[in-house]
Amino acid sequence: MQATAYTYDAGTRTGSVLLDDGTPVSFDAAAFDAGGLRLLRPGQRVRIETEGPRGGLRVTLVTLQTF
Repeated sequence: MQATAYTYDAGTRTGSVLLDDGTPVSFDAAAFDAGGLRLLRPGQRVRIETEGPRGGLRVTLVTLQTF
């Protein structure tokens, strides 16, 4: 799934992304670390993997979107 980076805290390695419909979904340090990133800037397109139902969606991986 694709999303746009919305917030990112380098100290805690946590943040949130916006889905294409504008829904914000937060991610934890484990999801950030799983993607192997060192930094994330708001506005970057990212690829995410999620689990759970739409109302309780949990991001399990955040990495840069490549074409």
